[in-house]
Amino acid sequence: MTAGGRAPAWARLADTLLDRSLVGGYSRLGIAARRRLAGWPADPAPGALAGRHVAVTGATSGLGRQTCADLAALGAVVHLVVRNADKGAGVRDELRHRFPDAELRLWRCDVSDLSDVRRFVGEFAREVGRLDVLVHNAGVMPARRTVSAQGHELSLAIHVLGPLLMTESLRPALAAAAGGRVVFVTSGGMYAQRLPVDDPEYLGGAYRGATAYARSKRVQASLLPILAERWASDRITVCGMHPGWADTPGVVSSLPGFQRVTAPILRDAADGADTTVWLAATDPAPPTGRLWHDRRPRPEHLVPWTRETPAARESMWTWCALSAGLAPGTTE
Repeated sequence: MTAGGRAPAWARLADTLLDRSLVGGYSRLGIAARRRLAGWPADPAPGALAGRHVAVTGATSGLGRQTCADLAALGAVVHLVVRNADKGAGVRDELRHRFPDAELRLWRCDVSDLSDVRRFVGEFAREVGRLDVLVHNAGVMPARRTVSAQGHELSLAIHVLGPLLMTESLRPALAAAAGGRVVFVTSGGMYAQRLPVDDPEYLGGAYRGATAYARSKRVQASLLPILAERWASDRITVCGMHPGWADTPGVVSSLPGFQRVTAPILRDAADGADTTVWLAATDPAPPTGRLWHDRRPRPEHLVPWTRETPAARESMWTWCALSAGLAPGTTE
């Protein structure tokens, strides 16, 4: 079944019940159960990404590393976009050993630093020129409030501002692919947060890294419809996905208590990266402007008090665009 397929009503109900139960939907139990339901969307065909250029930020560990491996297995030309070039080289070499026929390119970029994003995009455009898929996977959960090179709260900079500038700057390369795709790796934690229109930089109240992380992920999800409309003229599909609860180095270092309690049911990296790879490779392209989890579109909100008005969403977009150095009202 492709992105446009339809599961039986009973299977859709079971899938929804799993999703709303959180533990049933976000754990490894959830994806295992869904794979057994009628209508589970088909895996991408072998070689589905042969010759296609796919860039993954945050490619050195956890979900990013797994995503690169799975993309290489499907034949993609994988561009590993990393902050630490030495660590990135180690991952690239490991993947070359596992996939000797794969083409793997390493690029250095600190996604939180807008100047570095511009430098990277300039180099990429000159050397490659075409990009079929861009996966925004780089992430951070600082223990205390930290700012980027431009003075923006770090979670917001690396999850929202840098990716917006990177994608906008790579629009010609994505357009050249005649159906480019952009995937934001978000988090189910955003369901507990409202859109931080009044305090996007997290200047008020006691700072908590997990809250800052979830707030920035809420911004990602809320901007999806705006970005889909903005990039539609270039035939660019934009999707968000959340991986569920995956056992990654980031979870261990940033949320050790959560990791200890949930360790028996956490997903491995392969299950966490599954929907990212599926969105990149499934044919036809998935519907644009939607949030996904376990190969299905999901609601952006689960409780009414997190919902934002259209005016609040537009205000958040305007602030983010201006902070990233973009013209918010320009779509061409």
